Amino acid sequence: MQEFLNWTLKAIRDDSLISSSWLEEKKFEWTPMVAKSITNIINNGCSVIILSDTDRKWFLEYITANINSSKNARPFLPFYDFKSFSRQIKSIQSERDADNIKDMLNISFPNGYIFWYIGKGQDPIATIAKISKNSFMWLIDENRQNTFSLKSDDFLDFKLLQMFKLFNKTLSAALFAQIDVNK
Repeated sequence: MQEFLNWTLKAIRDDSLISSSWLEEKKFEWTPMVAKSITNIINNGCSVIILSDTDRKWFLEYITANINSSKNARPFLPFYDFKSFSRQIKSIQSERDADNIKDMLNISFPNGYIFWYIGKGQDPIATIAKISKNSFMWLIDENRQNTFSLKSDDFLDFKLLQMFKLFNKTLSAALFAQIDVNK
């Protein structure tokens, strides 16, 4: 079983679609967040509830269409679009609103859940992920502890796709015990 950081670097360098210096430079930001998320999914049986701001709606749809694709050759995993649980997500204005949603999710997911948020931190939807300690957050134009920060630029969409591909590869490698994300 390979050490996670070394495996990540090799995965970035060996895959022509992922290979890029920017992702390699952010490896120390990437690996702890991914390790925590994958541990929650595989070892703790947590479900993943995906949220995004309006501009990243396309990416959320891409994730949900591809995370459990038969091309992955692995069992289906519990990834869900948050909109399928609550159509009132635009009405979330406060931590109290977010707490009410979390209460509903606690009942629905007794093994636990994590939020995977992609987007700008100022979006009202980000509130839900920000107040949850186990969130997997890809924040755009905002630096925040325990998040993966990205800058808006001409390559942002491509970077998101690269990150998803690396995350998906990591998920498969961890699921099939090729890596230990905690080492």
